[in-house]
Amino acid sequence: MQNYRVHFAKQILGVPFTVGSVGIQRARDPERARRAAELRFARQHGVEDWRERADHSEIEASGGERA
Repeated sequence: MQNYRVHFAKQILGVPFTVGSVGIQRARDPERARRAAELRFARQHGVEDWRERADHSEIEASGGERA
């Protein structure tokens, strides 16, 4: 299992601005990490769906590679 960090951004006039990030300590694969981070991000911001606060998410593996 690998560690991941998922970054959430809001686009304004085509420019992405990071609005937050969530670290996932252990996940079987990047998609499971993304889903867990989306749920955690929504809870942290008090919304039902993470898309209420961000437009897109980007996942980063612990080795610094972006997936």
